[in-house]
Amino acid sequence: MTTAEHTRLVKRIGAEVGFDRVGVAPAAPMPHAEFLRTWLAEGHAGRMAYMHRHLDIRLDPRRLLPGARSVICVAVNHHQRSPEPTAADPNVAKGDVAQYAWGQDYHVVVRERLDALLERWRRDAGEAFDARPFVDTAPVLERPLAAAAGLGWIGKNTILIVPRLGSFVYLGGIVTTLALDADDVVPDRCGRCTRCMDACPTGALVEPYVLDPRKCISYLTIELRGAVPSELRSAMGDRVFGCDVCQRVCPHNRRAPVTTDPKLQARPPAPRIALRELLNWSRETYLQATRGRASRRAKLGMLRRNAAIALGNVGGPDDVPVLQAIESDEDAVLAEHARWAVAEIQKRSEPPAP
Repeated sequence: MTTAEHTRLVKRIGAEVGFDRVGVAPAAPMPHAEFLRTWLAEGHAGRMAYMHRHLDIRLDPRRLLPGARSVICVAVNHHQRSPEPTAADPNVAKGDVAQYAWGQDYHVVVRERLDALLERWRRDAGEAFDARPFVDTAPVLERPLAAAAGLGWIGKNTILIVPRLGSFVYLGGIVTTLALDADDVVPDRCGRCTRCMDACPTGALVEPYVLDPRKCISYLTIELRGAVPSELRSAMGDRVFGCDVCQRVCPHNRRAPVTTDPKLQARPPAPRIALRELLNWSRETYLQATRGRASRRAKLGMLRRNAAIALGNVGGPDDVPVLQAIESDEDAVLAEHARWAVAEIQKRSEPPAP
């Protein structure tokens, strides 16, 4: 089988097992090595210590698999419309969950399809080869690889934008020792648009294509353990797991198709969680609510902390008693955030000065 035939086979199987896009990049050193080293040296990774590990592999996918020659990159559309507000429980404050965590855990969904692609490819290829799938499971840079494979370009918000599909996509791939035909790179189509940067609540997009995760709400709600800097709490609004603001304002998502995949459809407690309930989640409730969900990434204490911040931003006087009940919680971080939230609600509730 020729290189071109292998490439056509991989793309056909990829589409049949459920991928919306399949592209190929050469297994080669990443072109932005110096930028990443500088970004890390300046502390932008925050407490994500794993970003410093296996840097040699992140910068060269060939180090992930001896003899690697190509990287197959895939994308799965998970875009959904935000549900319309309902009249039910109008006085119940709710917290926002990032769209990628609405349905089943994408790690499982994408990995199952990668395994299916690889199994069928091995069966039909007519020759032996080595391969290693990945979906947030290996120290590789999925977005730059996907861009190198022609799936899209990395926008000013540092997220991959796929033509005619938008940026609400899951990414994954397979590093292989078989040579495949690489796809052409897609040109940057952000132009002069800065809507994502202008809309970022915390100013985390410090310049085009540069994100400071230490200010990013996704980092603050999902990665950061311990106290959230007080100067960033008000800007977090009602978000308790991740943030989609920079994607929601992107013009390339305006007409993005909505997924019909049943595995990716929103199911409770996403996309909106009652904040008082979340604040009082038990360990058992947490395990049940996050089972098979990407939201398991955040620990219980972090989600309760996030709920306290959200209540401080959008809650009312009726929420004060539940916050006061945990002002002396054994979790010192949670207790401090509860006290902050009570003070914020009381400030909003004070009558205006005459």
